Amino acid sequence: MPSSTDPALRTSRPTRFAALRNRRSRAYLIGGGVAMMGDNIEHVISYWVLWETFHSPALVGFQVISHWLPSLLFSVQFGALAQRFDCRRLIQIAQGTFFLVSVTWGLLIWSGTLNVWAACLLLLAHGIAGALWRPAEQMMLHDFADRDDLPGTVRMNATFRSLGVLFGPVVGSVLLLGVGPVAGIFINALFYLPLSIVLLRTRLTGHIRDGVVTRGRMSFPATLRIVAQLRSQRLLVSMILLAGASAVCVGGSLQASMPHFAMALGTGDSGLSYGMLLFATGAGGVLGGFLMEATGAVRPDARSAFISTAVFGATIVAFALTQNYLVALATLALGGAADMASTSIAQSVVQLAAPAAERGPVLGAFSMASSGLSTFNGVTLAMLGAAIGMPATVAWGGAVLIGATAALAIFARTGGR
Repeated sequence: MPSSTDPALRTSRPTRFAALRNRRSRAYLIGGGVAMMGDNIEHVISYWVLWETFHSPALVGFQVISHWLPSLLFSVQFGALAQRFDCRRLIQIAQGTFFLVSVTWGLLIWSGTLNVWAACLLLLAHGIAGALWRPAEQMMLHDFADRDDLPGTVRMNATFRSLGVLFGPVVGSVLLLGVGPVAGIFINALFYLPLSIVLLRTRLTGHIRDGVVTRGRMSFPATLRIVAQLRSQRLLVSMILLAGASAVCVGGSLQASMPHFAMALGTGDSGLSYGMLLFATGAGGVLGGFLMEATGAVRPDARSAFISTAVFGATIVAFALTQNYLVALATLALGGAADMASTSIAQSVVQLAAPAAERGPVLGAFSMASSGLSTFNGVTLAMLGAAIGMPATVAWGGAVLIGATAALAIFARTGGR
């Protein structure tokens, strides 16, 4: 099995919290976390308004599809754009799109002219902006950190994004209840500005450290050929497939099914139970990210990625089957930490092992797997949930993830197809 002894991954002892010690990367991480908070605030407000206005289950389904489908369809090509162009500008385009989408939501809600077609277009624009953001964001990390500190920087980037995911719904609920949806969504637009301002103040482009920029037009077939040629590199393939397995088997099933578990496990107040269950998952991820960076106990290699993914799958099974609320909270917190480890380690391995001249498309492929394939998890959750019930569906997802992780570990060790 590939490990930290592989030439592609061999690094010297990293500096603890190197990304936070560096003024430029610290500002970048904070800006990204604030933007991710804005992303989640927008979901809270816009989803609430859409349900109150249309009461359409079909539109709820489209909300999930529009969020993940652009990553499935366009991530590889957006990665190719990140390989070719200044990543600062791509991120600013994405943040500008987020900003315009939020402002447009506010204008339509304020004027009373919001309709289903306009909502679908805004949801799709938001999803496309997110897909454009991710590969360029990862490319920038190479300029902020040297090779030894890159895994820690990737981990801190994921941790700050998790902070945004954790506190975004809280801030969104406060804005919704405190100032209303119109003022709240206008205020939310401001959350997308800090990252763009940070990028105006840095000379880094995502290409300076390696000095490799792909010149000329990179067509979609050419991009796919680059990704296909990597099939002989077991390390890269196994990490991309591992991220995809987690997306397909678990994906957004926890968030989508959490109201059911809150009512089943609640202690008399399903609203409070629901909030605490969601908070446990996010808090576990954030705490796990900081602990891993502080202790260095988990090495950024393929073995650790496989183990943490298997632990994540086991916590999903345990959560789905338990009847005890405290056990559910504990398993979700542990699962959040394991998911953080799995995602950040797999991303680090891909970052380190990807050829510099092809890093953008490879990161796009990873984004397609880790984010885009969550589209299919929603379909599976809907079909199996109706057939065998929500707890059994979630438990089966965790169990299949454990099996897929074991199979990929064997693949990485033997080189089998």
